[in-house]
Amino acid sequence: MARQRLIAQPIAPPDRTRRALQDPWWVRLTLITLAVLIVGVLVVVPLVHVFWQALAGGLTVYWDNLVNDPDTRHSILLTLLVAPMAVLVNVVFGIAAAWAIARFRFPGRTLLVSLIDLPFAVSPVVAGLALLLLFGMQGYLGPWLREHGIRIVFALPGLVLATIFVTVPFIARELIPVMESLGPDEELAAISLGANGWQTFWYVTLPNIKWALLYGIILGNARAMGEFGAVYVVSGHIAGRTDTMPLRVEKLFQDGNNSGAFAVASLLTLLALVTLVVKTVLERKARKELAEAEKDGGGLKP
Repeated sequence: MARQRLIAQPIAPPDRTRRALQDPWWVRLTLITLAVLIVGVLVVVPLVHVFWQALAGGLTVYWDNLVNDPDTRHSILLTLLVAPMAVLVNVVFGIAAAWAIARFRFPGRTLLVSLIDLPFAVSPVVAGLALLLLFGMQGYLGPWLREHGIRIVFALPGLVLATIFVTVPFIARELIPVMESLGPDEELAAISLGANGWQTFWYVTLPNIKWALLYGIILGNARAMGEFGAVYVVSGHIAGRTDTMPLRVEKLFQDGNNSGAFAVASLLTLLALVTLVVKTVLERKARKELAEAEKDGGGLKP
């Protein structure tokens, strides 16, 4: 009887159901207005202010602050060196970690996942301090490194290590869910047909994870270029040697050179905007490829 009563109940028309799921116009207008105001105040206005202050003295002053200042020029080159090095290491680690976590079940798997997420929970300053206590002159490995003429902190290797730590999760965390959703079927089929491990990875695995990998590289590179806390601790903020762009902005601002600080900040902002544009283009290409794959019945590929 209960089942019959349920079946006998009238079903609401689609139009009425659609209207019931929609919020009133004033609610939508209020939410949209609040969202635009918040984004405008927190994002648009600061960006416009950065470029306004950077160009306040004219293009000549702006160019001099970026190019003719040797310390600023070195900070730009150093940032463009440290970020790719850190991303390259994380690409290798991220692919290996994602493969191990997605394809195998082993003791310590949960611990490995937690360690990958650790930089999200630990302050970058604490990470820099840990590197300083480990590789510094008064640290655990400091005397041995000094005897062998190896410099980690207050040098390029320390900057790279600190940047690697804060960017570890991005690539691995992008690849793990993608590889788990794909499963090992295509890889097993390739191996059964005679492909070796490298051929399986290059022709089967990599095409399936390429969009997630590129997305992780973009996020990791953006994070690496803007890192301040961990790099600040291990760099020693030596002008012309270990100052990256974020550190250079802080030093110029502390010295009262506002035009120089805003000029370097504007360059960082431009790099961020370029990253955003590349990210948007990749997302569109990924959606287009996914739509074509579904249309052709070729399966689901990220």
